[in-house]
Amino acid sequence: MSANDEILQILKDALEHAGPVSGRRMFGGVGVYFEGIFFALIDDGAIYLKTSETTRPRFEAERSRAFSYMTKNGRAELHSYWLLPERLLDDAEELRDWASASVAAARQAASQSNRKAKPAGVARTAKPAAKPKRR
Repeated sequence: MSANDEILQILKDALEHAGPVSGRRMFGGVGVYFEGIFFALIDDGAIYLKTSETTRPRFEAERSRAFSYMTKNGRAELHSYWLLPERLLDDAEELRDWASASVAAARQAASQSNRKAKPAGVARTAKPAAKPKRR
């Protein structure tokens, strides 16, 4: 079992009474889903939880940091996912609280992006064809 798999199991255990948690391999890490909502990343044995304007101050108070990765142009940061404080791995109740807040942040972000998207089944209207010119 890899470090990422062990960390995924910790999240599954923390949220087992709330609903199903699953993981999908992506870019060398694991994307973590709760009831189909993407709420966490696991990379190199570390958990990064989805944050919002409301939850981010908790991470900042713990001196956490945003998820970062290397690109061909240098290091990039994904400010919507922050490192879970390591101390929470030993406190199942508090870990459950932080993970639940992350799921809520992910749901909120998903609902906001769904509101911006055009509803399914709505056809775009094409410009009317130009009338031929009379000679």
